Amino acid sequence: MSHTNSLTKVDRRDAKLAMAHIYVAFIALLLGGLAGLLQVFVRSGQFTLPAGIGYYQVLTVHGVLLGLILTTFFIYGFQIASVSRTSGTFTDGQRKLGWIGFWLMTIGTAAAATMVLLNKATVLYTFYAPLQAHWIFYLGLTLVVVGSWVGGAGQILRYAQWRKEHKGSGQHSPLLSFMVVVNNLMWFAATLGVAASVLFQLLPWSLGLIERVDVALSRTLFWYFGHALVYFWLLPAYMVWYTIIPKVIGGKIFSDSLARLSFMLFLIFSIPVGIHHQLTEPGIDGTWKFIQVVLTFAVIVPSLMTAFSMFAMFELRGRELGGKGLFGWFKKLPWKDTRFFVPFIGMVAFIPGGAGGIVNASYQMNQLIHNTIWVTGHFHLTIATAVVLTYFGAAFWLIPHLTGRTLTKSLNSLSNFSGILWAVGMTIMSSAMHIAGLIGAPRRSDYSEYGGAQQAYDWIPYQIAQAVGGTILFIAILVIIYIVVQLAWFAPKGEEEFPVGDVHEHSGPTPAMLENFKVWLVILAALILFAYTVPIIDIISNSPAGSKGYQLW
Repeated sequence: MSHTNSLTKVDRRDAKLAMAHIYVAFIALLLGGLAGLLQVFVRSGQFTLPAGIGYYQVLTVHGVLLGLILTTFFIYGFQIASVSRTSGTFTDGQRKLGWIGFWLMTIGTAAAATMVLLNKATVLYTFYAPLQAHWIFYLGLTLVVVGSWVGGAGQILRYAQWRKEHKGSGQHSPLLSFMVVVNNLMWFAATLGVAASVLFQLLPWSLGLIERVDVALSRTLFWYFGHALVYFWLLPAYMVWYTIIPKVIGGKIFSDSLARLSFMLFLIFSIPVGIHHQLTEPGIDGTWKFIQVVLTFAVIVPSLMTAFSMFAMFELRGRELGGKGLFGWFKKLPWKDTRFFVPFIGMVAFIPGGAGGIVNASYQMNQLIHNTIWVTGHFHLTIATAVVLTYFGAAFWLIPHLTGRTLTKSLNSLSNFSGILWAVGMTIMSSAMHIAGLIGAPRRSDYSEYGGAQQAYDWIPYQIAQAVGGTILFIAILVIIYIVVQLAWFAPKGEEEFPVGDVHEHSGPTPAMLENFKVWLVILAALILFAYTVPIIDIISNSPAGSKGYQLW
């Protein structure tokens, strides 16, 4: 039998912890969004940054604050609330872990951000060597990662406690809590790569303890983490799609087994795929690149499972409400409810986003778009639209639920307006990036170094379109910040629902295998060892300085 939780409201103490994370996330959204606006202005060629601020400085601020800080803090805020709502209130010890994690992450963020603002860490979001940052930047990022481990441990312990309390009851663990645990385990496994790179290479190097670093090794360790990071962003959006949206539209979760299986597939296929970001790099044998490309394509399977599950659930509900014909059910969905409408825009954006991802991961097609602004356009469709709009759609009911306020009719309409603004801005900006990328416009460049080259003139219309789209997006960010402030402090007091769907009665039984984490973690470890052992041994043994050394070039 499936578990339906009796707790309808998140405990006030857990709510406070969740909201602390969410506040930091939205501060990061505002500052990171402003940096993004400055970027597209500079690229349009019509604007120069004031006060000696460098283009790559604002690029680093934008990437780090939105790609790492907004996402990690919002995800943890959402996950803390989700576990508390479905597995029960945290114990004092578990909550203390959450607070320790929060403060470690916040102090680390402040340290890293300070160095970037002082222009001592203009190393972009990927912080590749041989670009070097101040050691405080690397230490700050380490604290963010360690803080996330501590906070994530608290969430996993609460889930483990639920399973212990319900041993032998025949109940499946709460689906939403199960998904949180899968995401955390994937994050723990993935961040080992970036932690190893920072602690053993970049931090000692920036402190002057070692003279040089192995660039190929540091990049490989970064991408061991970097692609799983994408799924760490994506899985909380999938949590909303699988478990929250069914309840919002008045339907049921299509299949408990399918939801759990898709998450377990993401767990095992998320990490041994990082080399597909390094297809043009020397030092990695083509065979291993090809193997990781094949593993990357395996991730398409749980994504297609999710798409099927979503639209099956939409159709079942639409027909229940009287939808006739092939697409009559579509009109019956609650289009005016922002809790559904804003994440739905995200779902739609994920279709072209996913198609672009197939291009990026393809061994041959990647040659055309590698290191062009096409790649930037791609992740603005996936993370910055599909994922982030789902987060916003969740925040619009989660924040009032946690603060004891209500999502009013006028704020609901304004939220829908912000989603439409976002979709319009991103369509203009991302389309311009994709097209400019196809005609060779480089990624991570302000184009000034191209001077009067004919090529640069060809890019100008697309750069101006990016500035137009970016401006619309920044207006959307201001509207969203206004809504968040209203929901946190000024909306009428009341009870806002934390919607969690029940599983459809015809969903069928869930195999116990899908909750056996030991088996899946062994498969994950085996896949990682298979995909990475030989490439990393090759890199170390072929470095000019030999296995002991650190080479720079």
